[in-house]
Amino acid sequence: MTEAHLIETNDDGVVTLTMNRPASLNALSGDMMGRLREAIPRLAADASVRVVILTGAGKAFCAGGDVKGMAQRNAGAPENLEERASSLRSGMEVSRQIYEMPKPTIARMRGPAAGAGLSLALACDLRIASDNARFTTAFAKVGFSGDYGGSYYLPRLVGGAKARELYLTADLLNADEALAIGMVTRVVPDVDLEEETAAFARRLAEGPAIAYRYIKKNLNASIGGASLSEAFRFFLM
Repeated sequence: MTEAHLIETNDDGVVTLTMNRPASLNALSGDMMGRLREAIPRLAADASVRVVILTGAGKAFCAGGDVKGMAQRNAGAPENLEERASSLRSGMEVSRQIYEMPKPTIARMRGPAAGAGLSLALACDLRIASDNARFTTAFAKVGFSGDYGGSYYLPRLVGGAKARELYLTADLLNADEALAIGMVTRVVPDVDLEEETAAFARRLAEGPAIAYRYIKKNLNASIGGASLSEAFRFFLM
């Protein structure tokens, strides 16, 4: 039996979603994205869930879109423009769901995070990276402009000028470089990645869930361009 491309575990309110295609560096598949589209809103609505961790199986976080799989499918019956646009819209909806989830989200990252995979990590509130993690926007190298919300999230983390550089060059950053520009929250030794992330998630899980919901709402509104007077109104909502 084929193993699911997304594995969900729950440790007393800390839910871990593991992208599970280690042989392809967890490249995004239709099955994986479908399971994410189902899981994220369900977990957002479940009061017993306090924190969500997104991670990848094996030696990678996520290599991005499944370029090899798309090429194989297109060899038999090429996708038309509308089919491709619909597929991208579905994926980008997952990214938005993660960003707007009213609970803390953590990307637990080791190895490569590229393209759409990096975008999903950027949609999370926090990114805890192994010291062997590597990051690239990647899109320019395959002739794409970027998708899954990365071009929205990245400038808000690292600034517009640096985001432009990273998108135009698709340079590869190591963990310390990503930390220095604010792309990741913290870097830990690879052997400690699971333990450190679990401890941080447990700390958040024991915190004030309702306050977290409104903290995220207020910060997202501010980042999205709310005025100061609007921000003063939001704090009571």
